[in-house]
Amino acid sequence: MAVFEYKALDKGGKNVGGIIDADSKKVARTKLRKQGLFPTEVKEQRGGTGLVSEGKGLNREIDIAQYLEFITTRDISILTTQLSVLIGANVPMGEALSALVDQSEKSKLKVILSEVKEKVNGGSPLATALADHPQVFDFLYVQMVRAGESAGALDVVLKRLASFMDAQVKLNGKVQSALAYPILMGIIGVAIVGGLFIGVIPRIRGLFDSFGGDEALPWITRAIFFVGDIMVSRWVFVPIFFMVISLWGFRRYIKTKSGRERFDRFKLRMPIFGKVNRLVAVSRFARTLSTLLKSGVPIISALNIVRDVVGNVVIAAAIESAADNIREGQSIARPLEKSGQFPPMVTHMINIGERTGELETMLGTVADAYDDEVEQTMNAVTSILGPLMIVVMGGIVFVTALGLLMPMMNLSNMIGR
Repeated sequence: MAVFEYKALDKGGKNVGGIIDADSKKVARTKLRKQGLFPTEVKEQRGGTGLVSEGKGLNREIDIAQYLEFITTRDISILTTQLSVLIGANVPMGEALSALVDQSEKSKLKVILSEVKEKVNGGSPLATALADHPQVFDFLYVQMVRAGESAGALDVVLKRLASFMDAQVKLNGKVQSALAYPILMGIIGVAIVGGLFIGVIPRIRGLFDSFGGDEALPWITRAIFFVGDIMVSRWVFVPIFFMVISLWGFRRYIKTKSGRERFDRFKLRMPIFGKVNRLVAVSRFARTLSTLLKSGVPIISALNIVRDVVGNVVIAAAIESAADNIREGQSIARPLEKSGQFPPMVTHMINIGERTGELETMLGTVADAYDDEVEQTMNAVTSILGPLMIVVMGGIVFVTALGLLMPMMNLSNMIGR
């Protein structure tokens, strides 16, 4: 059964729209008429691509607006909270999913939820239906839903999952907001310098050429003119081409096992941002593992899931060693401490949590503490990067101005020649 988006007129002549399930477009129109609606437009939707197309060849119709529509983590968090409330109120799963379809404001999400509802009504578990849309419901999400269904506590698991996603959104927001100012300063600085080299320097270059050419100019002025010539000529494509090739080669390199390991290790050791990357990875590890354990996921399965979502292969290797230790009846904390990738406070609190049976609580405490530390660290980094960007851009402008002023001060000598 396919999913169709429709626009129609109701009995009062008012424009309405929505999503409907049907075997074909003709059947969809028939269903709409039975509901007292007069369909004016019916389009088949495809949740997997987000791109709606009809017709053949040059008559093919593409909905660009839906293609550019993005489903955010916040959207899924809200959806999860709403589904938790509905299931907690003993609303049947099919009706709960129908309510979510009607509630959603994004067409792409409506389509995906309609497909999920169709499979659930056909007898599939919710986790299995969600797994068919990995671009929206990731591996962690599906595994937690599956654990909730197995334990008969899906509403509780969904609440925890929504809280977990809210915490991740908050953490990502802290990092992005902290980096927004330096990035904006960088863009403005590049625009100013680019305008200077492209719009101003070529005119000044013409003036100096009329007084004897580059031979009489200081080396710093000749260097500035050389950069300006590159930026206004076709030679600018040479460095651009080199950068594109370098980026392509780098992306290929980090897809290899050794390349990814070296790059992830560098991310943990790099100046300034190395600490931030480690804090974010440790916070994600603690928050994810705590949420999984509270949701009833077995600890080995939980560690395997966390290993796949932590986002750094170096830390993932330490987590895999912890899972091996658990299989042998040993502690989690010991291999994490031995790896040297986790701060002593984290391994100490995990060790206490294992001994007292409060591992989930301890992990949640660690995640909260490291979220706060990420915010403080990013604020400190931002306070440094902002002035640093100003100094760098000011230095470039100063050197450029100096290179142009030096020959102007000797302009009378150049004219005499």
